[in-house]
Amino acid sequence: MEIIESVKDENTRAVGEKLGRMAAAGEVYALIGDLGVGKTVFTQGFARGLGIAEAVNSPTFTILQMYEEGRLPFYHFDVYRIEDVEEMEEIGYEDCFYGEGVCLIEWADLIEEILPERYTRITIEKDLEKGFDYRKITIEQKGGAEKAAHRPNGESL
Repeated sequence: MEIIESVKDENTRAVGEKLGRMAAAGEVYALIGDLGVGKTVFTQGFARGLGIAEAVNSPTFTILQMYEEGRLPFYHFDVYRIEDVEEMEEIGYEDCFYGEGVCLIEWADLIEEILPERYTRITIEKDLEKGFDYRKITIEQKGGAEKAAHRPNGESL
């Protein structure tokens, strides 16, 4: 588990970018956090790390946005408006989760029961006592060995 402190949006974006540069095909990233904590800012950095130049926004109303121009296909989910997990089946989530691209799911705690056995959980939290722009970003591997063991040279964030 890694804990990173961010004091401005650009820090949060940079953490996302570094993780995006290290992402590999078939990986799933579950992004957890309340409204306004910076999930979309983090995702924009993640996309940049994958080499995606186009604007990345939360697909709140479409649930899934696909980006093909980076070094890997990027499947960006925002499941905030999902009322039933069956909606994910209608979207064809399994093709994304178990395909050749990388998935990042905002509000992933709402669909925890269908997340793959192994995924990376990223929790972003505010602490107003430390400042309005302060964020605590916790990155942890679920269902397997720590991700750092699979990074070149054990690189960490």
